[in-house]
Amino acid sequence: MAEKKRAEEIPARPEIVNSTETLMQRIEEVKAAQRKFASYSQEQVDKIFLAAATAATRNRIALAKLAVEETKMGVVEDKVIKNHFASEYIYNTYKDTKTCGILEEDTSFGIKKIIEPVGVIAAVIPTTNPTSTAIFKALISLKTRNGIIFSPHPGARRCTIAAAKVVLDAAVEAGAPSGIIAWIDEPSIELSVEVMKSTDMVLATGGPGMVKSAYSSGNPAVGVGNGNTPALIDDSADVLLAVNSIIHSKTFDNGTICASEQSVVITDKVYDQCKKEFENRGCYILKDDEKDLVRKIILNAAGNINAQIVGRSPWQIAKLAGFECPKDTKMLIGEVTELDVTIEPFAHEKLSPILAMYKSKDFEEGLKIAERLVIDGGIGHTAVLYADPSKSPDKIKLFEETMRTCRILINTPSSQGGIGDIYNFRLLPSLTLGCGSWAGNSVSENVGVKELLNIKTVAERRENMLWLRLPEKIYFKKGCTPVALRELKDVYNKKKAFIVTDTFLYKNGYTKAITDHLDSMGIVHHTFFDVTPDPTLACAKAGAAALTAFAPDVIIAVGGGSAMDAAKIMWIMYEHPEADFNDLAMRFMDIRKRVYVFPKMGEKAIMVCIATSSGTGSEVTPFAIITDEKTSTKYSIADYALLPTMAISDAEMMMDQPRSLTASSGIDALTHALEAYASMLATDYTDGLALKAAKLVFDYLPRAYKYGRDDIEAREKMANASTIAGIAFANAFLGVCHSMAHKLGAHHHVQHGVANALLITEVMRYNSAEVPKKMGTFPQYQYPHTLQRYAEIASYLGLSGSNDQEKLDCLIAKIEELKATVGIARSIREHGIDEKAFLEKLDLMCEEAFDDQCTGSNPRYPLMSEIKEMYLAAYYGKK
Repeated sequence: MAEKKRAEEIPARPEIVNSTETLMQRIEEVKAAQRKFASYSQEQVDKIFLAAATAATRNRIALAKLAVEETKMGVVEDKVIKNHFASEYIYNTYKDTKTCGILEEDTSFGIKKIIEPVGVIAAVIPTTNPTSTAIFKALISLKTRNGIIFSPHPGARRCTIAAAKVVLDAAVEAGAPSGIIAWIDEPSIELSVEVMKSTDMVLATGGPGMVKSAYSSGNPAVGVGNGNTPALIDDSADVLLAVNSIIHSKTFDNGTICASEQSVVITDKVYDQCKKEFENRGCYILKDDEKDLVRKIILNAAGNINAQIVGRSPWQIAKLAGFECPKDTKMLIGEVTELDVTIEPFAHEKLSPILAMYKSKDFEEGLKIAERLVIDGGIGHTAVLYADPSKSPDKIKLFEETMRTCRILINTPSSQGGIGDIYNFRLLPSLTLGCGSWAGNSVSENVGVKELLNIKTVAERRENMLWLRLPEKIYFKKGCTPVALRELKDVYNKKKAFIVTDTFLYKNGYTKAITDHLDSMGIVHHTFFDVTPDPTLACAKAGAAALTAFAPDVIIAVGGGSAMDAAKIMWIMYEHPEADFNDLAMRFMDIRKRVYVFPKMGEKAIMVCIATSSGTGSEVTPFAIITDEKTSTKYSIADYALLPTMAISDAEMMMDQPRSLTASSGIDALTHALEAYASMLATDYTDGLALKAAKLVFDYLPRAYKYGRDDIEAREKMANASTIAGIAFANAFLGVCHSMAHKLGAHHHVQHGVANALLITEVMRYNSAEVPKKMGTFPQYQYPHTLQRYAEIASYLGLSGSNDQEKLDCLIAKIEELKATVGIARSIREHGIDEKAFLEKLDLMCEEAFDDQCTGSNPRYPLMSEIKEMYLAAYYGKK
């Protein structure tokens, strides 16, 4: 009754919050919702947390576009990554964290710790990272049973509210109280101050003035200081790693992350080498007169950062300053000596791709410069050192002891390293970075669900665990199928087999030898043969219904990639009919951290894959490609739960492949090998497999294409090439060629292997750029070196060339020659795709290819505009 009375006392919900009166009504609404939320169990909270993280992940691109459109700051693709980070990484870190009930209990000492929520949180959101910060703060509030009300920056009002609404709608649908998240619709300084005073705690991210206001609100506040991160490069550092890490970090979202490097301090011995590397990688060293022009626009009249440069590109900043630089410039670098931020604007935090560069005579002087930059402009925040841990442990120790910052990063890009969990899994992921008492902050950690003490954290860059995962058994050799299938009875004791294939294979007797063998073992069987090329969800659902009706204990996929892809999707639907396809298809940045965890497979049936074409390698991979026939969207689903139990690569099943299939599947296998070798996730374990597969394709595909079943050796070698390449890319993953091929196939019905063939050489030219706009992010991937990787393939194949570029040219020429030999067109237009139809779908294909699962492991991080350029070049045949 008391709860009902309290609810009745709350004024009716105002339509919009644009005054003190409407704000107070909304706060009362959030407080009432939070009181209810405080009684929720851990199970209820975790369900809401998952739903909210999932919704944020799915809306990451739309929110990124809205943020750039409204604020005119940053880069859409980078904001996509920040939104994804704010949902996936935060969920992965805290999904198992206990935030309800009893945290600890020791009955012998009589102590118990009970978790209680704070109440309602006022969240102040910056204009630099409006959507990702809103997602982050909303998620950690939901995980801790707190209500939250957002005070957006006026310049980022629409996108911040959109992000908050995405999370709110998902949370409410999952069972959260309807008013648990709210916002100020028409923000102002007056309302921002009022919301901080009228709630239980302030979670503030923004400029010094705003943070000071938060701490002056009279309520507990978690506010963070401004950053002015210096990066010190020691004599012992790996210069390539250091310079490229700084570029990778400083150019991310045009420098809007507060942890990004503002200055680089370089010891004299490596100064010229570093400077040359910066120039070679596309950075622009300012001339003296240009430095003076830039100095005038870095700060405004009040001595704060000029909003007109924040998040803008180097070219835009140069134009604003009154001079020209190349449009594709990575960042503007000013060589300076003055350290006083009141005298030298370059020494100030800049939140843009502008970098100050200092020369020091030795490490000790460099340390003093870095220390001064921190104390004057970014105390408590972040500092970076590039040094060899084995050669210079004493320098690293001295740096740790000297720098008064709460994040000390070793050999790590500061933007991506400071926010945590990318270059060091033990550094908490966060978009609000505490600076401790040094900066007047209440926290010194990366802000998360728990805030305790001032803690100095030292995070060294680490290459994390890699993997090689395979089916339980792989059988190969011409004629091996009957021997392998014998294990269904002798080892697995199976009784009922469900065969998945296509109409052509079924009607032409490809499954008869298998069913005859099953009959001889007394295994009952049923055949589903309605799989079409580019299998659809409708096909998978029909197969799953037949599976459920038949209730087998083994599924046998017979065919090429289409049959095996369809069978894998049917397998999931059979084993777990409750699984949501949108969850299964959800993109991830790291397969170990995905928001959606695949259910355990094999409880009802094991999976056996028998290849009848030599190209896809699906029999040994954790991938399945499926098309939503209603939207023409082609999904690339990946999880090691999808690995078949048994894979059979028997050339006997492939002898009668038609020429067209021989060609397309053969080039598909070659593309698997090339992309696996160039992938950021490539390892010593996958490299040998990829090289061997590529050589087999070049040596035997022309023979298999020309002579077919008359050349048994060529058929068997191509079968081996397909499976070997499949093992390689199952563990190293693929790249943007496959992403683009998936969309070309989905929208224009181009056979997958042919689509790869039409795109691969353009992608290789793109990936081989020594100075890409952006490189991929993975701990073991240190700097752009794909040209060298392609040259290694050329050398393995025996191709000549006096340097890496010549070897690449020879490799591309050899690929084009192979394509011509097996009858594949030189361009998408020559293949027969109508120009108007192609151009109409081009922008959609670019966005979908950017968001394809295969894109994440590409060594060069592609912008949508770059994908578009590759599509057009591949269409018209331009180099």
